Amino acid sequence: MPTETGDRSRESEVGRPRPGVGAGHARPAAHLDRAKVGRTPSSARDPLVALFALAAVLLALASSACRQDMHDQPKYIPLRPSDFFADGRSERPLAEGTVARGHLNGDAEYYTGKGPDGQPVEAFPFPVTKDIIERGGQRFDIYCAPCHGRLGDGGGMIVRRGFRRPPSYHIDRLRNAPSGYLYGVISSGFGAMQDYAAQIEPRDRWAIVAYVRALQLSQNASIGDVPPEAREQLEARK
Repeated sequence: MPTETGDRSRESEVGRPRPGVGAGHARPAAHLDRAKVGRTPSSARDPLVALFALAAVLLALASSACRQDMHDQPKYIPLRPSDFFADGRSERPLAEGTVARGHLNGDAEYYTGKGPDGQPVEAFPFPVTKDIIERGGQRFDIYCAPCHGRLGDGGGMIVRRGFRRPPSYHIDRLRNAPSGYLYGVISSGFGAMQDYAAQIEPRDRWAIVAYVRALQLSQNASIGDVPPEAREQLEARK
């Protein structure tokens, strides 16, 4: 049976503030209520997390399905065989007379160097000026000189390294060849020489031919071919 002294001590302990929870440290009840309202129990968050995860998985599956459809398109890649055509090829030959856009090339002499009779033309398809010859010399030094040499004598750097020597431009056969023939060799190649149709556009090919004609004239000219006003300069250099 508790004594009176014990009951009073318990009463004093109940009424005495605990350490840290005195009048200056007590939190208002309203503040505690607001803190509880702002928190979401973990039991309530778990279903939301699971729902978002499921939505993400479904979205990923849907996206992969669309991408796979784009990967497996009903088309043929180059050189793939086909059972649809009798020859077994998926790539079809161009129809006769097909012209690529921007490549009508209606001026046969300009684009082929040949006349209506199929023979190389003698004349240039446009007037040859100093600018044309200088442009031809620039293109010649880039594409032709490595084999043919800067003078066109066939002694280019490639030949010095042991490759086959091309003919000199100064032999009678090439000096008397039509200009269209030289243009055709640049366009289609000849012997061991590859074609330069992809590297040199048609106008520059004609410019190179004009420069070759200037080289041929320079190596086979006489004093009579020099204009009178320039002869004095030549005589002064002797």
